[in-house]
This record gives sequence, structure tokens and C-alpha cells, in this order.
Amino acid sequence: MLLRKTALVGSLVAAALFASAGTATAATPADPTAASAVAPAALAAAAAANPVIVVGGLSGVAVAYQPLAARLRADGYRAYVYQLPGLGLGDIPTSARALAGYVDQVRASTGAATVDVVAHSEGGLVSRYYLKRLGGTATVGRYVSLGTPQYGTYVATIAAFLGLGSCAGVVACQQMTIGSAFLADLNAGDDTPGTVRYTTVRTLQDELVRPTGNAAVNDGATNVLIQAYCPLRVVGHLGLVLDGTAYTIVRGALVDGPVRPNCLAL
Repeated sequence: MLLRKTALVGSLVAAALFASAGTATAATPADPTAASAVAPAALAAAAAANPVIVVGGLSGVAVAYQPLAARLRADGYRAYVYQLPGLGLGDIPTSARALAGYVDQVRASTGAATVDVVAHSEGGLVSRYYLKRLGGTATVGRYVSLGTPQYGTYVATIAAFLGLGSCAGVVACQQMTIGSAFLADLNAGDDTPGTVRYTTVRTLQDELVRPTGNAAVNDGATNVLIQAYCPLRVVGHLGLVLDGTAYTIVRGALVDGPVRPNCLAL
């Protein structure tokens, strides 16, 4: 019985902590294209801009992030989706080293010196570790996180409340627990190293990053709370990937523009 409960809760923790639906894996980059209604000048500017890597979260399969990538491609960006190895259940620094290799692949295939990163949930921590501990500031121009537990989340302790130990043995979940050794190391010193432009996006309705203020970072980042601009906008954790208003914030961040969310965007 305990074994069944442990397996069940392990699945629930993995699913509840930043899950998505679908099946796909990160592949060798290929130049993506898509039709767009964006003005030709804007398309030309986006095509010349950094490639954009969408980094998935814990148990987030690549196909779940294709709608976000499709928006970027429709705006003219060369967009790629990176699924965390092992669906992100393992050690975050190990995932960050794998991301470093993928960034190099994208740079090699596109000829770009730098890329921009748009990361959801755990993907934001993987990306920040790459920037801060693995020299990623030399190859990333802009960092945008969507609902990332930058300073941890109480939700990561759900298994402990059920009497099944620390996160039912899911390493990444343990590392995202408030006060973990991983987060203490990641958040020691400057939150925003290098010349990278940092933007975080969060929502009051995030059911998985609690408290929601923990999705922000310090030291000069642009931290955007959707409801500070759009009080009636309801966006959940997974909704940050699909929501039109959230996308307008991402799009603005990629051009170093002011924070002007479109509260009516679909």
C-alpha cells in the first residue's frame, strides 16, 4: 500500500509541479517558419534578432510549448523548444549543463552569437543556473521567465504533508523547496549577473508557485505581475504559456520595450 501511495504521489507531485500534456522531445534544431500578420518591418527585425529558445518546465513535454513557439515564429522569430532531460525530474544543475549543449547547437545551426531564453517554471531555474554558474551570460542576451519559483514554492513540500518524505524522492522538487541548498546557492549574490536583460512574469492565480512573489528576482530585473496592469485577467500556472496577455509581455521583453501588456489579447 505504501509503495502504491508513494508512486501515486510521486506522479501527482511531478504533474502538479509544472506539468503539461502531449508527447515530444527536444531535437536537433531546424529553422522554423510560420505565416504571420505582423508588419513586414517587424518581421524583418525579428528575423535578424537572436534565436529564441523556449525552455520547458518539470514534466513539461515539448509539444505543450509549441503554441508559444508558434506565436514567436508568427512574429518572425527563429524559435526552438527545449524539453528538459528526463522531463526535468532530476538534478537542476545537470539539466542546466544539458541546456548549455543545446544552446551551442542552436548557435551553431543559426550562426547567431547569442540567443534569448523564454523559460517556464523549472525551466527558469535551469536557465538561471546556466547563466550564473556555467558561463551562460556570454551566450544569452535576454532571459524571460514565466511562473518560475525563483525563491522556491511551498507546493514543493506537498509530499511531506502526506507523510511520504521530501517530494516523494523527486530531486528537482526537493531543489525547488523554499530554503533548499540549491536555491540558497543560486540566489547567493547577484540575481542578474552579466549584461543579460532579465524579465520575470508572474500571476496572482499561480496555483503552483506560492507565494507568488517568489517568482520575482532582485538586482535590476524587470518583474511583471500581470494583475498589476490587468486586474481582471485570470491566468494560472500553465496558462502563462498560452495566455495572450502574458505573450505581449514576452514580446515586449524581447525587444527591450516598456512593459505594456495588452489586457485583451487572446
